[in-house]
Parts: sequence; structure tokens; C-alpha cells
Amino acid sequence: MSGSALFNTFARAPLSFDHGEGSWLVTPGGQRFLDFAGGIAVNSLGHGHPHLVAALTEQAAKLWHVSNLYEVPGQSRLAERLAEASFADKAFFTNSGAEAIECAIKTARRYHFAKGHPERYRIITIEGAFHGRTLATIAAGGQPKYIEGFGPKVEGFDQIAYADLDKIEEMVTPETAAIMMEPVQGEGGIRPVPAATMRKLREICDSHSMLLVLDEIQCGIGRTGKLFAHEWSGIKPDIMAIAKGIGGGFPMGACLATEEAAAGMVPGTHGTTFGGNPLAMAVGNAVLDVVLEEGFLDEVQRKALLLKQGLASVLDEYSAVFEEVRGEGLMLGLKCRVPNTAVNAALRDQNLLTAPAGDNVVRLLPPLNVSDDDIRVAIDAIRAAATGLAEDAAGAA
Repeated sequence: MSGSALFNTFARAPLSFDHGEGSWLVTPGGQRFLDFAGGIAVNSLGHGHPHLVAALTEQAAKLWHVSNLYEVPGQSRLAERLAEASFADKAFFTNSGAEAIECAIKTARRYHFAKGHPERYRIITIEGAFHGRTLATIAAGGQPKYIEGFGPKVEGFDQIAYADLDKIEEMVTPETAAIMMEPVQGEGGIRPVPAATMRKLREICDSHSMLLVLDEIQCGIGRTGKLFAHEWSGIKPDIMAIAKGIGGGFPMGACLATEEAAAGMVPGTHGTTFGGNPLAMAVGNAVLDVVLEEGFLDEVQRKALLLKQGLASVLDEYSAVFEEVRGEGLMLGLKCRVPNTAVNAALRDQNLLTAPAGDNVVRLLPPLNVSDDDIRVAIDAIRAAATGLAEDAAGAA
């Protein structure tokens, strides 16, 4: 055997970390990096948050796993809290976002089956979306680079271009079960769907007896300044997948649904071994303790404005490097005029961690409790990186 024993599926940065403190990651050698990648929107409350650490360690000393053959009180509590804070009546807990989407797909199909319409199984999705890495979720996302080489594409998904959303009703057929989409595309390049379009999609689903399925895995749990991104448009989905931020770094997700939408999911139709285990439920409840505190989401919106204003000033100064600031809340993107991989690397050289995305965008996904000072440090780092990138671009010209 040569090289690493790991699958060669990640192009990893030459960095590893020993521990984290709030918005910062620290290498074994003591070098500090400001983390505005957040484990790709996962570390919603930063690193080492005392309330999350206490919840996990307390539960770890008591009970790790019992399986869903028995009642798990933490599941009931977290489900009730999520239902109270959202459109949903029911929750199914998973280990990941991809599993939450799989559950959402099955729930939507099963809904129509239970109503006597098994032919209604097709789901309209949006090109550029990212819904996960399973065979079904890569088919739902529709991106060829993720589908190639894995055999026949899973049937039942019809993609429409992001730019053609106003024509989506033309794609509805007697076999269409649902529309599934991200209110803000993450991997696709921090592309928010306009509120008017969200309302139109809701109307289309209602008029055709279809379900509206939202993927809020990346944009949910306070990331946009409301608990869920769809709240900005005033609509409610029938089914929604969440993950990432709800675990604050612990792997967990959930499929949320109205009672009607979930009615077809009866005993035996779906399951999970690890999903909803006591450790995950303890952390999920701890995350909600913080995010649902009075004033917390108002602070997210205030900090987002501070960050956006700083980014706008950098954009004005370095228009040869950056083209546009996108996004809502603390889910922001810089559309670049130079390769986003070069921007990401230049920011890392300034000890600022970000995440690349589609459409030549660099994502900024700081903790929701990031400090004002850390935001200013990030802006200074972006400005310093842009200076070098602008000089390189001028030299190449």
C-alpha cells in the first residue's frame, strides 16, 4: 500500500487542527485560524461552546445508544420544540442531511401512494442544487460531476434551470408529486430564491395538489437571521430537511413534516439505527436552547449587516477581484472575478478559512455567535488577500 489508507475522495488543504475556541481553530503548533467556513455551515455556535460541551458530556456519562426499538425521551422533546417553532407537526431524526433528504423524498412519494396515486412519484428540482451524496440525492441534485460513473441515474427527478423558475409550472405532469428546492442554494453559489418566487411555488403546489419540500440543511437553524430561511417569504412547506447547524458539530439531521404530509409514513416504511440517538438529541436540544433565546436571531441579523457592510467596502475597493456580495444573514458569498480556488487559498494564507462554492463563489459561514471584533478581523484578512490577488491580476494583464 502506498500513500494514505484513506479513500482519495477529498482534495484536502494541508492543515489539521488540535482544538477550537469560539470562532477560532488552533493547529497543533499553535497557529490560529479564524473559521468562517464553519465545517460548511455546521458549527453554528462555533467551537467548544460550553453549553453544548456540557450537554454532550453529561449525556455521554449516562447513555449513548439504545436504538429506536424503545422510546428516546430526548427525541420527543426535540421534536416537540422543533414543531412548536416551525410549520411542522412531525419529525424523523437522521444522522446526516443526505438521510434527511432521503426521508423527505420517501415521505413525499408515500403521501401520494397512500392517497391512491402511486403514479405520482416524480419530483421537480432546481439545477445547481446540492441535496447530498447518496444515489437518490445526487439524482435529485442533477449535477453531472456527481452522477458520472455510478451507473443509471435514479429515476423520478426533473430539473429546471435556476433562471427558468418562472416557467416551473410548465414542467408539472400527472406524475409530479412535489417540488423540492433550497430557499438559498449553498453549494450552488449562495443563490437566494426571491420571496415572490417562493410564494409562487407554494401556490403551484397547492393548485396541483403537490407537496413543497424544502432543503434547509445549510440555510436553516438561524443561518439567515430567521430560524428557517423560508420564513422570509412568509410561506410554509409541507416537508423540510434540516441538518448541519442543528447539531452544532455533532452529526444529526431531521425530516420535518405536517401531519398530513407524514400520514403515509407508518411503522415499517422507514427506519434508522443511529438516527435520534441520545447523544445527538442532547446536543440538538442544547443548540435550540441558545438559538431560540430571546434576541439571538436579532443579533444574527445585526452581525450580518456589519459583515455585509464590510464586504461591500472591500468590493468597492477591489472590483477587479470581487464582483458581487450575495446571501442572507450569516450565509454570505463573494462572487469572484478571479478563480474562487485562488481566493480561498489567499484567504487561508491570511489565516481566514472560507468555503468555495459553485458559480465561482467563496462562502462565508461564520458561527451565528461570532463577535463584532472577529468580523472586523475577517474583513481585514479579506482586504489583505484581495490586495495580493489584485496585484497578481494586474501583473497577468
